Amino acid sequence: MAVPVNHETMSPTLYAPTLLATVVISLAAAYLLGMAARAVRLPPLVGYLLAGVVIGPFTPGVFADTHIVGELADIGVALLLFGVGLHFSLRDLLSVWRIAVPGALLQVAGATGIGFAVGRWLLGWHPEAAVLLGFGLAISSTAVATRTLADRGGLGSEGARIALGWLVVQDLVVILILVFLSAAANADASGNLVASLGRTALELAGFVVVVVLAGRRFLPWVLAVTARMGSRELFTLAVILVALGVAYGSAQLFGVSLALGAFFAGVLLAESDLSHQAAAESLSVQQLFTALFFVSVGLLIDPSVIWHVPVEVAAVLVAILVGIGGVTLLVLLLLRVPPVSAATVAGALAQIGEFSFILTGVAAEDKAMPAEGRSLVLTGALLAIVANPFLFRALQYVGSWLERRRVLQHWTEGGKRLARGSLPARLSGHALVIGQGRVGGVVVAALQRHRLPVVVIEQDRRVAERARADGVHVVYGDATRPEVIAAAHPDRAKLLVVAIPDRFLARRAIELARHANPKIDVVVRTHTDEEAAWLGGKEIGLIVMSERETALGIAEYALHRFAVPSEDVLTTLDSLRKS
Repeated sequence: MAVPVNHETMSPTLYAPTLLATVVISLAAAYLLGMAARAVRLPPLVGYLLAGVVIGPFTPGVFADTHIVGELADIGVALLLFGVGLHFSLRDLLSVWRIAVPGALLQVAGATGIGFAVGRWLLGWHPEAAVLLGFGLAISSTAVATRTLADRGGLGSEGARIALGWLVVQDLVVILILVFLSAAANADASGNLVASLGRTALELAGFVVVVVLAGRRFLPWVLAVTARMGSRELFTLAVILVALGVAYGSAQLFGVSLALGAFFAGVLLAESDLSHQAAAESLSVQQLFTALFFVSVGLLIDPSVIWHVPVEVAAVLVAILVGIGGVTLLVLLLLRVPPVSAATVAGALAQIGEFSFILTGVAAEDKAMPAEGRSLVLTGALLAIVANPFLFRALQYVGSWLERRRVLQHWTEGGKRLARGSLPARLSGHALVIGQGRVGGVVVAALQRHRLPVVVIEQDRRVAERARADGVHVVYGDATRPEVIAAAHPDRAKLLVVAIPDRFLARRAIELARHANPKIDVVVRTHTDEEAAWLGGKEIGLIVMSERETALGIAEYALHRFAVPSEDVLTTLDSLRKS
């Protein structure tokens, strides 16, 4: 989310006022600096942030419209948090609540205290302003944290579940603080303030009731009806509409953030078997708008602050890293969370972002905080986000070292059990069948007859529902999407049966399964000699030529009708098959 800036002090040489010009300039800068960041082994998001600084109003050259980018960034945050929610079911959320609620509250209190010390004794602010600075330095960026976890493939890990629950609690704290600021600014008496806070509590309760109770049935139903139509375009449109529609409606009706509304929409869909395909379809759109979010953050930052007040900027940066990263690690260890998971959470959360910008922006506009406080927070946020990958790695080493300490092993023994993935942990060594059509259906029936474990990935919604009704464990979606095939756990599978006729889809499914499990045995059907030759060089266990097997079946029947001995029939068929 972008906070408006004052353009009067800027002197850009080229201004991009239109939507198209702003998007093109923002994406071009994000691409170039993202590539540069990758070249020096930094995450692309660092390049996106620097792109915002380069095309921002505080630097000469091209100047992108901060308002337009900010609007697009709101979409990016909503889609990003929707995708996160799709990996995080309501059961997962409840399973970490006993850690996330007390832990996040303690962390926010500790970080606020550190920020208060910086504001009161280093900057010389009055106590109220110092407290608001403390709050601004205590709330992590949900977008940055989830992107950090996703880039390291950890959205389904124990630490990621704790981090996401932690972020939800932080978001609720910020909402209450913003309401309190608004009510305090407008209230003539304490009675109005109490009434405003009570109304907010009712709105949050209404949000939970409506979204959880009504949305839990309605949202999956909408996507299921759309999926049965067999149109991927309509399904993608429905997914984006659900994400943004719930986010916007929640913000308008209940006053919650777009990010929180979209996150809960994803959490509700995570309970449905549609979640994997929904995540796959929304991923490309999500990535585009997420890049614009990080550009929008960079647009707000005046780099000259770093050399004008370096001591103050350094103090704010230390307050962020210690107040969030350090305090989070200590609190989680006190709550008996294993050190590696605690380090993952602390590393992902050790930065600030969108909510801090909003909070300090509102405080500055209401004269509750000096105007320079906002610049300090923005600059500290940029430096913290840039430093986050390095801090994350450092904390991982610290977590690994602490994990080997016997005292901590005994202390954290009770904190290791949290909810697991969608497939039962005992299901391993199963056959993974791609496609429940005429070929795949026969294979599945044969495996079921011998009570062998089997999981099917099927893209046709109607076929998937019929197979599920027959007792088959089905993952609905496109097997060429990593999110979908990962839901069938190819890493634990013994056999991959690719029963779909499309050559490209078959190759991609094999590639993804082999990436997760290089030793998996593969059976694949094909229709051409060229494709069979290509597959032959990929260590495939069995390649079945559909038309040739049909011809061989007819030939076998004909030879038996002419009383050819069975041994000779088998020899002939083997010879023809090999040729």
